[in-house]
Amino acid sequence: MRTVFPSNLTFLRHTAPASHVHKASIPNVVISGGNYDVDCFITDPQNNVLYNEQKKQYDSFSHTTAMSGVYKICFSNEFSTFTHKTVYLEFRHGDEQPLLQSMTSVTALTQLESSCVSIHEILKVVGESQTWYRLREAYDRTKAEHLLQRVTYWSIGETVLLFVIGIGQVMLLRSFFTEKKGSVAATT
Repeated sequence: MRTVFPSNLTFLRHTAPASHVHKASIPNVVISGGNYDVDCFITDPQNNVLYNEQKKQYDSFSHTTAMSGVYKICFSNEFSTFTHKTVYLEFRHGDEQPLLQSMTSVTALTQLESSCVSIHEILKVVGESQTWYRLREAYDRTKAEHLLQRVTYWSIGETVLLFVIGIGQVMLLRSFFTEKKGSVAATT
């Protein structure tokens, strides 16, 4: 999930896990905006702070829930007065279900089942790598667009300065070769 929020704002997301105990992992990355940092804190249903980090560009938080209820994930951009931030947030919870129900037993897997599991694990790694590459691409694109904007403004400034200096030099050279009125040479 990508979220864009303006400066001086707090973004709050509620999530309610199931009533049983399970693991949760919450990686987040600031893709664009200012110094690429954001404040984040997570609270449990009793408003106990589980996680509190300030001015982080990227981080990951893993937690095993002990109670059911609404957990709050809060991103804050209050320290930034001008820049908007774009944050990528992924919420992974629970244990992964087996590919087949027959794989839950303690018996040995067949060759086909073990091949399926192996391919599944490799595809999970590929999916995570693609997500990471997409985030890096978005981050790099933002940096490149910012650099392009600065180079464009600098080029426009240099072009204007070049024309002003060129016109000034032409006017100065013309003034050397024009006769001034009122100056009469005395002949003797």
